[in-house]
Amino acid sequence: MKHLVLSRREMKKLIKNEAVLIDGIPATHVSNNVDATLQVITVNGTRIHDDSQKYYMLNKPQGLISATTDKEHTTVIDLFANENVEGLYPLGRLDGDTEGLLLVTNNGPLGYRMLNPDQHIEKEYYVEVNGPLDNDAVETFKRGVTFHGGYQCKPSMLTIIESSDNLGRATVTISEGKFHQVKKMFLCVGVKVTYLKRIRFGEFVLDESLAPGEYRELNEAELQLVKTYF
Repeated sequence: MKHLVLSRREMKKLIKNEAVLIDGIPATHVSNNVDATLQVITVNGTRIHDDSQKYYMLNKPQGLISATTDKEHTTVIDLFANENVEGLYPLGRLDGDTEGLLLVTNNGPLGYRMLNPDQHIEKEYYVEVNGPLDNDAVETFKRGVTFHGGYQCKPSMLTIIESSDNLGRATVTISEGKFHQVKKMFLCVGVKVTYLKRIRFGEFVLDESLAPGEYRELNEAELQLVKTYF
């Protein structure tokens, strides 16, 4: 049975009678986020099959905004012109001039779960700045950078790759996502970000074989990671 069309009332009744199993465990609520592509879902012992849910990894290029539609700017969803884009949206956002890992899906509830601040999902970036980086900056990031307005960021990890008078290269890992946060953090230690690329989101790592603007469907291992947010 590929699809099962039921009213909300009918589904509630099935769930109450423990007739709906998700990976062998009775469903608890009609609003459970499920995906028959990733999970074994049975109703009265009959398995439901559905391949309508889509999950992509995108290497976002500079110049595109992380939105579904925009009257003035090209969006990341415009890159998916050859796909069925109905319901597709980016999980989170990257600034227009920032490159790198962006997950795109049509699973609505997934974004709420993954972007919930309580999840404390780590984001790792490769960064280039216009000046030197030193151990004082590393310690400042470790303590939690304080912005000029008084907001103190959560502790983060700065790893210096290279440092010279006019160039610093590093990776930085944060667990929150304030507006322009990474750029502001580096300004607070006296340098300006000239290039920014997200290379990791939680356990999802950017596939470096993807050129900017290219995407692919998540592989089996990555789909298993998606399940942990259901």
